[in-house]
Amino acid sequence: MPNSSLHTIMLPVRGDGKGDNVLAHAAVLARKHGARVRVVHCRLRTKDLMSYGVVIPKIVRQQIEAAVEQNADVTEAQLLQEFRDLADEFGLKEQDHEPGKATARFIEYEGKQVDAVRHFGRLADLICVSQPDPSLNLGINTMKSALFSSGRPVMMCPHQESVAEDFADNVCIGWNGSLEASRAVALAMPMIAHAKSVTILSSGVAEHAASPEQLQRYLELRGVSAGIRNFDPKRSVVGRQLLQETKDEGGGVLIMGAYHDSFERESLFGGNSQVVVNEADFPIIMVH
Repeated sequence: MPNSSLHTIMLPVRGDGKGDNVLAHAAVLARKHGARVRVVHCRLRTKDLMSYGVVIPKIVRQQIEAAVEQNADVTEAQLLQEFRDLADEFGLKEQDHEPGKATARFIEYEGKQVDAVRHFGRLADLICVSQPDPSLNLGINTMKSALFSSGRPVMMCPHQESVAEDFADNVCIGWNGSLEASRAVALAMPMIAHAKSVTILSSGVAEHAASPEQLQRYLELRGVSAGIRNFDPKRSVVGRQLLQETKDEGGGVLIMGAYHDSFERESLFGGNSQVVVNEADFPIIMVH
């Protein structure tokens, strides 16, 4: 399929120990597509740490600023060295992009991670983030920013001891005919086009929505042969079933529309997207 390839993969990182696993996932795709990986480290500004409306003496502010700068310098140096070691281990060349070659760059961004995602994510073919950890309040805002502020597909990477080289070979698509599912198919087409097998998972569609058979024909016209696997949505939570059906089909990654209801509502009441985010143990590509 012409021009159906990943060119730019964006990966926001900070010193929370989760970047290694996400970079390992991104590197597999970069090698497969000859893509560039942009690892963006977010350097917090002092003002981002200050409480609004609180008066702080000048001398105290200066001490805080000096401590923040010193800590940021140390963190940046550590992450840069770690990036270089991992890039070498994962077969990524630290250089400007060269067509057909898996390359990587470490970019320092001054500001909040959610802003870095908006800044760099909108010109990325895929944004890779770690699976949020609610117990430590890590990753939730980053994933939310990626999904709702970038307009790009987001691959959530659960922690894995090792990342299979073929995880993207067998792709499953969660299809219910929704706007979000339609966007997911369109934006994840590079992943779909390069997969060795594609399966459409469907529990039925809404009225006036395209059927799985119509999606199958749509993909066929683009040179992609896809099977269909229907399942009964009454057995359990649809999100949990999507995960199980993907495993039963031998899928290594699930592509799906996400948060048809609001993020806050699903997070609070446990909607299908939130169940997938909480329970997935393989990569999920989501589009809002």
